[in-house]
Amino acid sequence: MDVRAGGSLLVDARKQDPADAFAYLREGVLERLLKAQTMLPRGIRLLFVEGYRPPSLQREYFEEYAGQLRAIHPQWSAGQVHAAASRYVSPPDIAPHSAGAAVDLTLADARGHELDLGTRLNADPEESEGACYTHAANISEEARANRRLLGTVLTAAGLVNYPTEWWHWSFGDRYWALIAGKTAACYGPVETTPLG
Repeated sequence: MDVRAGGSLLVDARKQDPADAFAYLREGVLERLLKAQTMLPRGIRLLFVEGYRPPSLQREYFEEYAGQLRAIHPQWSAGQVHAAASRYVSPPDIAPHSAGAAVDLTLADARGHELDLGTRLNADPEESEGACYTHAANISEEARANRRLLGTVLTAAGLVNYPTEWWHWSFGDRYWALIAGKTAACYGPVETTPLG
């Protein structure tokens, strides 16, 4: 489903791709985001940044980050690079974005200006000195409060957070199934949009 339909969510185009795949999510994920939106205090909105990511783009992101790690740590084995890269970018074969089951988002005020959540969205662990982790200690009290608010409404709506990325939330993917105690994921990778 296209998150732009109906205008209920603020949508940021920074991750827009030529096919507009970024704006699609599974229906169950979008329903939960809309529910979370209603739980926010007046004047605060969810700001959607990225949903669906084609598997080819996921592979590109993973390999790019793995390459950065290889350059920083030339002594690491291929296994060490893969494990370290996996903590920040999901390996392409299990990526929840490629299932349309994950969303990257933040909070904004009524005018669409992003609130302080401690780091820029998509800051990596090296750049942010670990402040990208959801429960990082090295962020301001304001950022911590905003992360709590985001987490409270999204958790109440049924999404789960990937703890190395405060902005990454999902429903129905393999990670969600693990955290929610489900025997299987609802959604698996798909090659194209639209999603339902």
